Amino acid sequence: QVKLVESEGASVQTGGSLTLSCAAFGFTSTTRFTLAWFRQAPGKEREGIAAVDSIGRTVLADSVKGRFTVSRDDAKDTLILQANSLKPEDTAMYYCAANARNIAYWLMLSSNEYVYWGQGTQVSVSS
Repeated sequence: QVKLVESEGASVQTGGSLTLSCAAFGFTSTTRFTLAWFRQAPGKEREGIAAVDSIGRTVLADSVKGRFTVSRDDAKDTLILQANSLKPEDTAMYYCAANARNIAYWLMLSSNEYVYWGQGTQVSVSS
């Protein structure tokens, strides 16, 4: 059974930092996968915020650029999101997603491009 499992979320204060990870299970390898982070706040649409493909290209949404970074550890089939300078508007359920192929750069933050999804983990940022 293939699955993506996000690390436990957290409640942090404004300006704080958080590292989320997403481990892939059941796949032979995720080396060739495109991996991404999405988030969804209550009453809002799911937003793609960060992605990295198999050749290391990364893309970040404007809303997190300069504050978040995305990386991958292929030896551990793990996707990592480092979130710094957190703001209350970063409060959301965070999901990791994967596709077993490279995706066109301009589509890497499109949820329609992803096949596998984690269950999500809650991040809350208080002012």
